[in-house]
Amino acid sequence: MAINVQLYKHSVRVVMTGRFDFLVHRNFKDAYMPLLGNAAFHEIEIEMSKVDYIDSSALGMLVLLNDRAKAANQTVALHNPSSAVQQLLEIANFDKIFSIRHAASFSAESKRVSGARPWAGLPEAGN
Repeated sequence: MAINVQLYKHSVRVVMTGRFDFLVHRNFKDAYMPLLGNAAFHEIEIEMSKVDYIDSSALGMLVLLNDRAKAANQTVALHNPSSAVQQLLEIANFDKIFSIRHAASFSAESKRVSGARPWAGLPEAGN
């Protein structure tokens, strides 16, 4: 599983590739924890178009992220799930918990910030 964080004007995208299962729980948490509560953006988007497998522990990780984001007054959206992932999300009724979007890109007002650690230098949560 590869996890890449991309920052935009008002949101952040966590791009995931490969298997999303228990083996990546630490990397997934390490990717989103610096983003929670940061006033620079109000939405965390999980890009899932290249996720080819997801298990129940990954569903739990998404629920935990959603709970933490809500506590920080942020939202979480699942973006472009592959057909296999979409089927599992529907069975688990995740469409009732998350906004699930099928779009190619962010809106025109979004501006990508690049870099190996794009969140470095952003104001700390609560500042």
